[in-house]
Amino acid sequence: MTQQTAIKLFDEKKVRIVWDDAEEKYYFSIVDVVNVLTEQSTPRGASTYWAVLKKRLKQEGAEELLTNCKQLKLPAADGKNYKTDVADLEQILRIIQSIPSKKAEPVKRWLAEVGAQRVDQMIDPELTFQMAVEDYRRQGYSDRWINERMRSIEMRKELTDEWYRSGIHEPKDFAILTNVLTKAWSGMTTGEYKRYKGLTKENLRDNMTNVELALNTLAEVATTELSRQRNPKGMAQTSKTAQEGGEVARNARADIESRLGRSVVSPERASDYIKPIETQDADALMLPDSDGVEKEQS
Repeated sequence: MTQQTAIKLFDEKKVRIVWDDAEEKYYFSIVDVVNVLTEQSTPRGASTYWAVLKKRLKQEGAEELLTNCKQLKLPAADGKNYKTDVADLEQILRIIQSIPSKKAEPVKRWLAEVGAQRVDQMIDPELTFQMAVEDYRRQGYSDRWINERMRSIEMRKELTDEWYRSGIHEPKDFAILTNVLTKAWSGMTTGEYKRYKGLTKENLRDNMTNVELALNTLAEVATTELSRQRNPKGMAQTSKTAQEGGEVARNARADIESRLGRSVVSPERASDYIKPIETQDADALMLPDSDGVEKEQS
């Protein structure tokens, strides 16, 4: 398991954070977060607080949370590495909710807002689409890029629905098939591709160039159509179909590269070249209304 360790400052207090390449997750030192929120005078005080909190969480029925927390070796003040309780982002947010602290209140309010938004999205799924558009805009993506990205998400959904129909239900199997497809056209698994672009938690597709995104979408569309025609069952047959769909995009890539005289698989990220949002964007994003008819974003 490859790990990258970092120390982040929170109100001038250190929180040790580990990025796990294999799991593609950040892990936070629980004792450090407890120390920041409870303002203990010594590291031992934070450790004692965490020990008491664990007992309380267990009594409240949060055994799954405690079971899923793990230990990793992290650097201590003396420069040596010691096994330390760590939690991923979801787990650390759950722990923060259990700590009565003024410093924790902004996080708790944010979690309440996110929860309310999620309930609204379940009632009206169109809100999920609209929120995604606004999130991309806040990150500086142009409406033209967002429009293409939204279409690629739709194509990805059709592919995963087709895989599900073929008997693929486990998240790890979806990840394996995605790796098969991605490697077939790009020569790299998704993990290798992300490292090539210098990414960690960021979404790979959000950081593809226009050509890369088009080729990836072509691979997914081709795989979906091949699957619908051949009706594969189980992992072996579905994997073969994903390989062939990826090869369709690989052939298109080879043709483009032979004409351009360069590779179109690039370490460049979309954010390196996308144009800034303009007040009056000539490429205004077209959003579907409730009847499925596209209308201009106002």
